[in-house]
Amino acid sequence: MNYWLFKSEASTWSWEQQVAKGDAGEEWNGVRNYQARNNMRLMQLGDLGFFYLSQKEKSVVGVVEVCALAHPDSTTDDVRWECVDIRAVGAFPRPVTLDDCKADPRLADMVLVNNTRLSVQPVTADEWRVVCSLGGYAA
Repeated sequence: MNYWLFKSEASTWSWEQQVAKGDAGEEWNGVRNYQARNNMRLMQLGDLGFFYLSQKEKSVVGVVEVCALAHPDSTTDDVRWECVDIRAVGAFPRPVTLDDCKADPRLADMVLVNNTRLSVQPVTADEWRVVCSLGGYAA
């Protein structure tokens, strides 16, 4: 299993909206960055990801699961852009902020800490365990 982080602005797509989609999940569409798209192409069914709110919140608030492999993004006719579908798995009891991640030396190499702009990014298994622990989420 691989781990990922999906960034969203709460004003565009919130955790509550993701949860409301239920088991069917939702396309993680609108991504127009080649590195982020390539990360989605690497995803497998059942891979888990952090749902991260950027802008004001700047925090991991929940866990999602990849429920559909990379496919054409329905928001464009441009064949270069693909996306996966994700569904909510569970909320974090305590959001884990970007500052929390930056302050923890175990997360010094985390992509989020070093490249906050990448919208879909990999997370190592060790980073996954640390962030889940910080958020009180039973991984």
